[in-house]
Amino acid sequence: MKGFLVGLILGILIVPIAIFFYVETGQSPAAASDAPMPFEKFLARGALHARIKKETQDRDLSTFNAGDLAAGAEVYRTNCAFCHGLPLQAPSAAAQGMFPHAPQLFTAKETVTDDPVGVTYWKVKNGIRLTGMPGFQKALTDQQMWQVAALMASADKLPPDVLRSLLPAVAPAAAISAAPGAPPAQMPAPVAPLPASPSQPK
Repeated sequence: MKGFLVGLILGILIVPIAIFFYVETGQSPAAASDAPMPFEKFLARGALHARIKKETQDRDLSTFNAGDLAAGAEVYRTNCAFCHGLPLQAPSAAAQGMFPHAPQLFTAKETVTDDPVGVTYWKVKNGIRLTGMPGFQKALTDQQMWQVAALMASADKLPPDVLRSLLPAVAPAAAISAAPGAPPAQMPAPVAPLPASPSQPK
């Protein structure tokens, strides 16, 4: 019995000692270009999902109007686009150097249009630890955070005028005429001016 207890104590001590040496000898990943630690994604995502599930607020996307989306677009351009990108633009150099990867929210593979508005609102408000995603509760009003969350939930079906406000000054006309509001794939450099908005007099 005594031998069992000694072995148990040694086994318990080995784990924190091994972790200490793993960190102190510079073997643990610290640079943005390093591969993740074992179980890092599992632990981080599990904690995040559990917290969001506990605290998320429900709000129907239909309660937001075009004015809210336009206001959300302005908030996005000012506070989010540097990391999360804009339609028809390649990721910024800073975004490409981030770890974890900053999702490009206007590309088909990385939109959050399937997430409830309340989930995106939670992320905007609180940020996400160890990702570079800040919390904006001290920088934006509650209304602004809901508006930008609604914008992201609607990224695949934005009104043309709202989408236009997010595009570069010049962009391929096909981006608007072929699929208004859809998150465009990355495209070649802009070559033609945008057509006049349907809502504007010709």
